[in-house]
This record gives sequence, C-alpha cells and structure tokens, in this order.
Amino acid sequence: MKPGLIIFLIMLAVLIIAVVVLYFLGKKAQKRQAEQQEQIEAAKQMVSMLIIDKKKMKLKDAGLPQMVLDQTPKLLRGTKLPIVKAKIGPQIMSLVCDEKIFDKVPVKKEVKAAISGIYIVEVKGLHNAKQSKEPEKKKNFFQKAWAAAKKKAAVDPVK
Repeated sequence: MKPGLIIFLIMLAVLIIAVVVLYFLGKKAQKRQAEQQEQIEAAKQMVSMLIIDKKKMKLKDAGLPQMVLDQTPKLLRGTKLPIVKAKIGPQIMSLVCDEKIFDKVPVKKEVKAAISGIYIVEVKGLHNAKQSKEPEKKKNFFQKAWAAAKKKAAVDPVK
C-alpha cells in the first residue's frame, strides 16, 4: 500500500472516533440540560418587580452573592452574562436573566417575572402596553449602508 493511503485511512479512523465521542458527549449534555430545566420549572415563582437596570457584564462585577461566584467554574467567571438589577419588595437585587428574554425586559418598568432562585426565566404582565411590542433588531453595517443609500436616492434622484 502507498503511504498516502495509510495516512488517509488513519486520519479517517481518528475523525470517525472523534465524531462518535462528540455524539455521546452531546447526548449526555442534552440530558443534563433537560434535568436542569425541570428543576428550574419546579422552583420558579411569579414575582412583581421594578426593573432598575440591565446590562451584560462579567460575573464577578455583577454584584451577585459570593456563594454564586464560588460555585461557578473558573472558566465561566470571565464570561459576560445578562444581569438585571431589580427592586423586589423593599430590597434591590442583581439577577441573572435568560438570554432569550433579555432584550424584551423593559427598563424602569414594573413587571411580573417568573424567577427561579436568582435566575429570571420569563417576563409577563407588563404594566405599560407600549413596551409589550418587540424591540427593533440592531442593524449590521451593510443594512445601515443600504438604508443610507436608499435615503439618499429618495432625496436626490438622478436626473
């Protein structure tokens, strides 16, 4: 056999083994995530809160309890999370928000939210009807340039 064919077969075998390992790791992670979601759903409760501020910030800068920082893996401490500062009853708390609903959370408004521990799962019952619509998505560079070109063409048509 030629040496190129042997190298190709070895690389193919390694690639197949890697795909199989990633498949089983993915199934295991998916099962773990489903269990965590069940725990969140079991522990969630509806709370009325006034949203003071929201932003994405590092876990150590968010003002979360020390116990939360100690339980977080060291690799994840530097990642930015969606943090919401809210007034629940008489106390002001920093809460971690679900990534899916972070853009829908209104600032300086009173809402009813489902929370599980320090995690905001969903936001319901917005008191202000104007805020209930979807926020506009941010435009990327090409969309902004296209809109500017359309605007210029409408104002100054070619003669």
